[in-house]
Amino acid sequence: MSAPRERAPLGKAPLDGAFPALKRLVIARTGHAYYEDKDGALWERLRRRIRATGTGDSAGYLALLEADEGEWAVLESEVTIGETFFFRDAAQFEALREVILPGLIRRRAAERRLRIWSAGCSTGAEAYSVSILLRRLLGPAYPQWAIGILGTDISEAALEAARAARFSPWALRGMPAVERERDFLAMEEGRAFQLRREHRSGVRFEYGNLLSLLDGTMPLGMSDYDLILCRNVLIYFDRAAVPSIVRALGERMAPHGWMLLGHSEPDPSFGSFLQPVSLPGTTAWRPLPLLLGKLPEPPPSPAAPAAAETAPLQQAPEEESKMPTEPDSPPEGGTPRLAADRARAEADAGALEAARATLRAGLRDHPMNAALHHLDGLVARGMGEDTAAEAALRRAVYLDSGFVAAHYHLGLLLLDRGAVEAGRRSIANAARLARALPGETILEEGDGMTAETLLGLAGQHLAEGRG
Repeated sequence: MSAPRERAPLGKAPLDGAFPALKRLVIARTGHAYYEDKDGALWERLRRRIRATGTGDSAGYLALLEADEGEWAVLESEVTIGETFFFRDAAQFEALREVILPGLIRRRAAERRLRIWSAGCSTGAEAYSVSILLRRLLGPAYPQWAIGILGTDISEAALEAARAARFSPWALRGMPAVERERDFLAMEEGRAFQLRREHRSGVRFEYGNLLSLLDGTMPLGMSDYDLILCRNVLIYFDRAAVPSIVRALGERMAPHGWMLLGHSEPDPSFGSFLQPVSLPGTTAWRPLPLLLGKLPEPPPSPAAPAAAETAPLQQAPEEESKMPTEPDSPPEGGTPRLAADRARAEADAGALEAARATLRAGLRDHPMNAALHHLDGLVARGMGEDTAAEAALRRAVYLDSGFVAAHYHLGLLLLDRGAVEAGRRSIANAARLARALPGETILEEGDGMTAETLLGLAGQHLAEGRG
């Protein structure tokens, strides 16, 4: 059989007779039904392994997978890995900070124990973000608690990166300098950041496939969780299997536990076995009252924590998913969205130079697109090129004066650079624009951040600036 073509035509499968069988096997093994209609994206990843193993084509690679279980571990990493970022989705972390975790801390005050599961943890930013948040909430009492945070993923490469707890500037791109300095150690002249040891204690990472919830192979000890985070993972599974996965996750919660899913993932059918709880900017899930024999307690409404207790959590710009998606063909001649999606996928995988090249190609075709300039600014900031980042973000707000996220990130950058008054003006502009929107409005390029959440964050920054 001849070797497969170098690249599939847009929207078509590679001209390789064994590719459909290989695709079916990959989806069955990983559960990533996301690839059902994305042959080009899957082929890009398979092609890298075919080249690396010298198997020549899909048939040869199929034979290798059948004979070598170790190759599966490599392939699973290839089709899933993507670098996530800290405090992704500000609305959900605000709910964690102000409602969910304080309520759990009160409930568990006697035994001083919390069990948390980050399902589909990728490179660990989500699990570590919760660890940082808990240390802020518990303060001096933290050492007296038994905190167990488990992250699971099918990508061994992602798990290895999570255990190393070393992150690129891109993964910290939404955090102001004061938080980076407090929680991370700068390495390689700011090209990498090591999470401080205190935030790594109590966090562990293990291999885990969510499909094992359905076939009975998930360890029985993985239960009684106070909080389960399964965000932006279910979108990759077969829609028919998702309710069963969520039900099984719910059965692993403690009787008064909480679950957070990605904004695009809830399904009306979940209400038949979980109780939805509306919180500002998000919906959380709890065990059904009927299963507990009584009505659930209303969400607590604690007073806003003092600034010394919890520093503001920042929202990073839009990231589509934990597993990077990429178009089936280069962005040249494509839509601005196609260029942005490809660049974001490259940046999330740590290839900032490639992301920059993709954005420059997109901007040659679409020089007036504010979203591309915004992302170009974020990539430049991730590369430590603050002057270029400021210029790109200023172009974004010039082209679209109502671009809330661009005003906000320009303000964060200016504050970090010591331009306090200019930074405050940009953040005030973002707040003014957000205030004109309904509170639940999802902001463009904001990764689920709502207008209400941005107003809260902006208020904290503006209050700090008065000092």
